[in-house]
Amino acid sequence: MSYTTNRQPQGLLKNTEIFLREGLISEIVAINDYSKFISLTDNREVKDIFYHIMEEEKRHYGLFLEALRNVDREQKRMYQDVADHIKISTKDKYKDFVTIKGNKGNLLTHIRDAIKGELEAIVLYEDFIANIDDTTLIDLINRIIRDEKHHVEELTKVLVTLDKDKYGPLEYSDS
Repeated sequence: MSYTTNRQPQGLLKNTEIFLREGLISEIVAINDYSKFISLTDNREVKDIFYHIMEEEKRHYGLFLEALRNVDREQKRMYQDVADHIKISTKDKYKDFVTIKGNKGNLLTHIRDAIKGELEAIVLYEDFIANIDDTTLIDLINRIIRDEKHHVEELTKVLVTLDKDKYGPLEYSDS
C-alpha cells in the first residue's frame, strides 16, 4: 500500500536501502489503514478480509526490514544492539481493535482508498524491480506484488458487494 499525505511515494529510489525504507513506510501506513478500516464496520466478513490483508501487510513489513538488515550493516548492528539490550517484560497482546460508535466514516470511500493504495504500491514496487539486478530482492518484491494484487481483488469484491452501484461488468459470486 502507498503512503504520505497525498498517497504518493516521497523518496527517490536512488539505492536499495532507500527503496526498502520506502517499502517499510508503505507497509506501516497500510497496517494502520487496515486497522482503522476494521473499526469502521460491524460486518464480520468484511472485518475478516481487512484483518487478513493487514496480516499480510505486517508480513511484508517483516520481509522488507529483514532485507534492509541484510544490505545495511548499520541497520543490522542496531537490530543486534536492540536484541541484546532492550527487554520487554510482557508478551501479552494488547487489544488493537475497538469499534467506536459514531465514528464509522464512509466505508466505501475507505475501501476505494485502500484499492488505490494497493495499486500505487504495485506501481512503486514494479518500478524498483525495473531498476535493480539483485535476484533475491526481485523475488521478494514479486512475492509482495502478488499479495498486493490479491488484495486489490479482495477489496474490489468487498466494494462491489457492498456498494449498491455497479462497477461496469464487475460481478462476484460467492460459490
